[in-house]
Amino acid sequence: MNKIISRPTPERVAERAREIHASLMGDPEIGRLEKAVSQYSSDWDDFYGYPIITDYDAVADAPGLFIEAVRAMAIKSAVWDLTDGNERAAELPLPVAVDTMTHAMMAQFSLLTRMMQRHGIQFVHMTDMEHGNTAWDHGDYTHQVYRQAFGTLNARFWIGADETERRRRVLDTVYAGIGVTERGKKVAIPLGAAA
Repeated sequence: MNKIISRPTPERVAERAREIHASLMGDPEIGRLEKAVSQYSSDWDDFYGYPIITDYDAVADAPGLFIEAVRAMAIKSAVWDLTDGNERAAELPLPVAVDTMTHAMMAQFSLLTRMMQRHGIQFVHMTDMEHGNTAWDHGDYTHQVYRQAFGTLNARFWIGADETERRRRVLDTVYAGIGVTERGKKVAIPLGAAA
């Protein structure tokens, strides 16, 4: 049985999210964080996050995705603050591409730790709590807070649940032809020795 999660009003969260966001954007290492998460790495496989963006470009889309990821993390941190550290309440659904960029942020562990300590904030990201969450969609709690805190979403990256699933089905078909199945969890591409 799913327990009902109680969260503060979107207005309260938006106010705190703007404060957190301002602190982060004024941090002396924010530029380093942006550079680190924006560097495409061929070692990071992603089959169903960024590729759902139409004509995705790892270099050109990085700055916009970074902006959205910092805003999303500020919102989640605000919920954490206002619920006395309720991790389940703070693990809000995000659109897939933005969530993928937050994963890149979380990989900058030592830098994020310093930033959290400097500003007395807590970043929230727990994969085990993402599963079982409803998918992000237009008009949901996350969207209501975002709109009040930061205005209009960047529609290129904030792709709703139905459209995300439609695009993932397209990717399923394309990837199956080269041996990538189960949404990227299984890869059976012949990697025999080159001739």
